[in-house]
Amino acid sequence: MSDSPSLDPVQLGAYFDLIEVTSLLRHAVEQQLRESGDLSYVQFQLLARLGDSPTGSHRMTDLADGVVYSRSGLTYQAGLLEKAGLVVRAPSPDDERSVTVTITDAGRALLAKVLPGHIEVVSGLLFEPLSRDDVKTLAGLLAPVREHMRSTPPRSAAPRRRKDGA
Repeated sequence: MSDSPSLDPVQLGAYFDLIEVTSLLRHAVEQQLRESGDLSYVQFQLLARLGDSPTGSHRMTDLADGVVYSRSGLTYQAGLLEKAGLVVRAPSPDDERSVTVTITDAGRALLAKVLPGHIEVVSGLLFEPLSRDDVKTLAGLLAPVREHMRSTPPRSAAPRRRKDGA
């Protein structure tokens, strides 16, 4: 018998159920966002995070960590949003090496346009079959898993190494 790690049948079933649920939900959300606002899922996440910020702004590295996306990928997505007039990018007033992204009025308007459909999809697919107690239980189960996964920051949040080896 092998000493390699394995999942028991309950763990394997839970894992496959989670993957299938997230895939189905993400597909439906992405379709709704494309149809109602011509947005990708990542672009929506960026606008939503900016829209929820009291200042409407975040540093690019903080956004990359928050949406778990590569810095280069986020730069590309922010560039597309900037070309569409939905965000503006500028040097950070706190750190000359950082770039800050700020949602524009047009970005807020598009977010307001797509949000009702987004909520409808999430409510209908994820929460409709669950009782209020089930939702509380689900939130209670997912929070420590998320915190455990976040305890080792994603690559986007890891400190950059200098090229000179220092």
